[in-house]
Amino acid sequence: MEATLRNLSLFATVTGGLLALLVHSSAANAQATRTWVSGVGDDVNPCSRTAPCKTFAGAISKTAQNGEINCLDPAGYGAVTITKSMTINCFYTDGSILNSGTTGVIINITNAADPLKTVRLVGININGSGAGTRSGINGINILAADNVFIENVLVTDQTQVGIRDARTVANNRLVVSNTTVRNNASAGIQLIATNGTDVVLDRVSTLFNTNGIAVGSGNRVMIKSSVSSGNTVNGLSSDPGGNVSINGSVFSNNSANGINAVAGASVRIGDNDITLNSTGINGATTSYGTNRLLGNTSGVGTTPTLNGADTNAHSQQ
Repeated sequence: MEATLRNLSLFATVTGGLLALLVHSSAANAQATRTWVSGVGDDVNPCSRTAPCKTFAGAISKTAQNGEINCLDPAGYGAVTITKSMTINCFYTDGSILNSGTTGVIINITNAADPLKTVRLVGININGSGAGTRSGINGINILAADNVFIENVLVTDQTQVGIRDARTVANNRLVVSNTTVRNNASAGIQLIATNGTDVVLDRVSTLFNTNGIAVGSGNRVMIKSSVSSGNTVNGLSSDPGGNVSINGSVFSNNSANGINAVAGASVRIGDNDITLNSTGINGATTSYGTNRLLGNTSGVGTTPTLNGADTNAHSQQ
């Protein structure tokens, strides 16, 4: 009888230990809908608010699909590849990515079990400078996703493109708002999705790039309340098949053209200031008669085709 009791006690101890290990393993592998990163965190942590991770890459594996990573304090959180729907939100602090020698954020969601395929980047600084020069590759490179929202972001000092959209499937959307893209060796924003993307650029500044905004064939772009200035070629350039509407924006001090519309592009302009460029407009555009083209070194360039309005005495075209 005594031996039987000892055996039962031993069985209970072993069983309890196994159950504890299973519970611990399950907790370790669980993904949270909200995780946290901190400059004093550690990627072995569960990424909770009281035990945060140190990098975006460390937190992403512990964040559930459609979840959110938040920044607790000002810090550099490292480059990251996003392969599932999620939000990275550092709006209330200084969340930075120093991406010397690499791309800051790669977005590549191809999983059919992810129905939303949506990424939101909020309040992040992506800095490609290193050793006193540009050394990042691309700031944000979008390869696959249905919807991408970029809000209150700074992208600077990339050797290639600030924000690059190179998706290959149809029916994509990109919204960029209250964002600055500056000092990149190629385009500030390059929209070259091969099956076209619906794009909104609202309160976006593209400064001191080559082309501020480069639009590829098939992409449909609305630009509002934005500034494209100081670029070494064009403020905006659209390839044949690009479809662009621009309202209430500024194209100034660009070394070639404020707006460059290659033959076959469809560019509509209204209530914009196109000034102090080498040439105001190169190529055919349609105007609502409310654009101001003054102070360009070589003049207006290609006069816009008016749509429903006449040029008036105040140099509006």
